Amino acid sequence: MIERTALVQYCDELLEKQAFQDYCPNGLQVEGTPRIQRIVTGVTASQALLDAAAERQAQLVLVHHGYFWKGEPLPITGMRYRRIKTLLDNEMSLLAYHLPLDVHAELGNNVQLARLLGWEIDGGLELGNPRSVGLAGRVRQACSGEAFARSLEQGLGRAPLHIAGSDRPIRRIAWCTGGAQGYIEKAVALGVDAYITGEVSEPTVHAAREHGIHFFAAGHHATERYGVKALGEHLAERFGIEHEFVDIDNPA
Repeated sequence: MIERTALVQYCDELLEKQAFQDYCPNGLQVEGTPRIQRIVTGVTASQALLDAAAERQAQLVLVHHGYFWKGEPLPITGMRYRRIKTLLDNEMSLLAYHLPLDVHAELGNNVQLARLLGWEIDGGLELGNPRSVGLAGRVRQACSGEAFARSLEQGLGRAPLHIAGSDRPIRRIAWCTGGAQGYIEKAVALGVDAYITGEVSEPTVHAAREHGIHFFAAGHHATERYGVKALGEHLAERFGIEHEFVDIDNPA
């Protein structure tokens, strides 16, 4: 068992929380019981995840997508009320890290995705940014766009959307998990053969075709399952607490 304050402080320092200006508050978002023995991790603090955590008698829920995003309505009503009430009724804390969890060099979403799929990392997607939100690298063996799509489906358990802006083999790639389709121009500037992210927008299709680059939308949820799971496993090993990753299915 560990004190909540000590666990939160450790995570804040490990993920360099203070180094980021984000779209939401990172760190402790809802305060629960002061001592932690069991944590549940998941991608998003949805009602389904909170219910699963309560069933498992967790004291803390750790997620990538928490609450209080910029531009959201402020009143705690409806869906927001029900979620927060579940946390308070069960004395569960909510701990959330967005950009800090994307970019971490060991536990981050982008690094974990590369490890899962066997990609070699050789730099950042954003040149000159030591905390680049995306990464660049290469595949171990050059392959066609169709073969690359099959490897994504096999690794992530869902078929990606593939925009074949080129028929050239894929060697060098860039990627950014989640909703980073707007970074396709950064990938183009690096001269890679393919860019991989979670989501697609209407302009992304035209950009891929006109720039002559393979584009893959592999799923926001599907590409961001691995950072928070790795962080939970790290905390369990370091502090001797119990951890379970709960995957709430989401096709987006």
